[in-house]
Formats: sequence, C-alpha cells, structure tokens
Amino acid sequence: MLSSPFIARPLAVNQIMLRVLLALLPGIALYVWYFGPAILVSITLASLAALATEALMLKLRGRPLKPFLSDNSALLTAWLLALSVPPLAPWWLVVVGAAFAIAVAKQLYGGLGNNPFNPAMIGYAVLIISFPHEMTHWVSPQVLGGVHLSFADQLNFIFRHALPPGLTLDAITMSTPLDTLKTQLHLGLSVSDIRDMPIYGRLAGKGSEMVAIGFALGGLYLLFARIISWHLPLVFLGTLFAMAGLFHLFDPAHYVAPLFHWFSGAAMIGAFFILTDPISSPTTAKGKIIFAAGAGILTYLIRVFGGFPDGIAFATILMNLCVPLIDAYTQPAIFGRKDAKK
Repeated sequence: MLSSPFIARPLAVNQIMLRVLLALLPGIALYVWYFGPAILVSITLASLAALATEALMLKLRGRPLKPFLSDNSALLTAWLLALSVPPLAPWWLVVVGAAFAIAVAKQLYGGLGNNPFNPAMIGYAVLIISFPHEMTHWVSPQVLGGVHLSFADQLNFIFRHALPPGLTLDAITMSTPLDTLKTQLHLGLSVSDIRDMPIYGRLAGKGSEMVAIGFALGGLYLLFARIISWHLPLVFLGTLFAMAGLFHLFDPAHYVAPLFHWFSGAAMIGAFFILTDPISSPTTAKGKIIFAAGAGILTYLIRVFGGFPDGIAFATILMNLCVPLIDAYTQPAIFGRKDAKK
C-alpha cells in the first residue's frame, strides 16, 4: 500500500533545460525540411562556442565546471541564438554571438540565476547592430523552387564564403517576410499586392510559417508539461494579435492581418521559449502579464515603425530592464496583512 505524502519531486535545472531543448526539435526539424541543413551547423557551432566560453569563464571565476556545464543552460542559449541568426551566416558570426552571450550577458553577472537579461537576445542584439550585412541574408525556402545549395556547398559557404561557379548570394538568399513587407509598403504597394508575392503562403512566409507552427507545438508541450505557465505566451500573443488587429481594422491596405504577425519572424519562439526565461522574467503572475503585454506592444511597434525587421529581441531586452520594478509593485501582500507591501 502506498502512503502519503504524495508530493512530486521538482525537476532539476538540467532536466528543465533538457525538456525545453527537446521542445525546440519540431521547429528545428521543419527548419531543416524547408530551408536545408545549414541551421544544424549553426546550432553545432553555437553550442561548442557557448560550452567553451562557459568553461573558460567558470575557470577564471574559480567555479567547478561539471555542475554548471551539465545544467544545459549554455546549450539552450546557444540554440536560441543560432535559430535567430541566418543559417548561412559565416561561422565566426555565430561563434562571436554565442561567446558574447555567455561571457558578458551571463557569466559577468554571476552566472545562471543572476543575469538580468536574456543572454541569447543580448547576443543577437550585438550581432544585428555590429554586423547588419551578415545578419540580413536569409536562405530562400526550398518550396519556392529556386536555386538551392547542397549540404557540401552550404558548408563551403559558411566556412569559406565561397559559392559554386555561376551562383551569386542574391540567387540563394532573400529578405524575411517581415522585412519584405516593410520594404514594399515603403515603396507604395498595398498589403494585398504584397501578399500575392510568391514568397508568402496562407499565414505568412512560405516555409517560415510552418517553422513557427513547429515551435508553437513545442511550446504547447511545455505548457502541458508545466515547464512554463500560460501567462507569458498567451498574453504576449494576445497583445500582438490585438495591436495588429486594431491597426488592420483602421487601415487594411497598410497594416497586415494579425495572424501574419503570429506566424512571421520570431513570434512563436519568442512567446514560448524566449520571454519565458525564468531568470530574466517577472516572478509574480501579475508581473508576467504586464511583462508579456509590454513585450507584445513593443514587438509590434518595432516591426511596423522601427528600423529592424523583427522586434522580439529588443522588446525582450527592454522589458528585462523593467523586471525589478514590475516585481516590486506586483508582490502579493503578506499573509494576514492586506495593507502591507513586501
């Protein structure tokens, strides 16, 4: 006979991180299917750079290597960064971004549990500001039927920046659906004309919309497994939908429908994997709602009116700055004293 107490043992940090990594696999698999295996090279390079940098920083700080290297947090940072960088980016770009994310955004603040900012998004922000040219060449989806590189050609381009004879970079890369939309709107085209372009599917960009669905499926697994709570992803997606819906109702010729914003760019991976970072997000339920709503508003404003094609990274970083204030004003009252403030 079993006896009480029936208390579930909480998951260890490495188990939580491992489950989050596994939840990324559906999106990564669809990424490989629609855009080729180059993304696996980026993930591998970022992982090696992140682990090596983590080991070096731990050594310099006099900390033991095994417990921190085996908690899978460096790998998660590496994967999120790699998925934010064009898969044909030069090898050194991914390495620099991963090393900076671990060394500066994580270890210099004291390591896991002390970093106020999401390390992967700090790494991405540094790369997009410092190397905008390299960060804008996204590989074309295979469903468009254009020129595609073999895996060997992709490796040759990543490590040697060399293409097969007769091919140019413009023949195998393109702007993201969000960037294309913004550029064509500035040229005077309407949303309906732009959405008829061959790069767009039913929801957003061809290929990229399926990748977003893959990340959404992984995020739903995290919700049902209670690795993350509903507050951050649902409020973020709801706010992004509401913002896009209001502008679309006001002027449908110049503002695209809400579902486009859901399935474009990093909205889904941001909702379920980036904003839900337990270290750099608020600890209270009310705080998570405020944090997610702010991130949704900022993401839409940056996408539509800002100078960058996507706004997830900068929205996350800006809201990370607000977390101490949000936590301070959303702490529940001390039990038995409604007027007390913690």
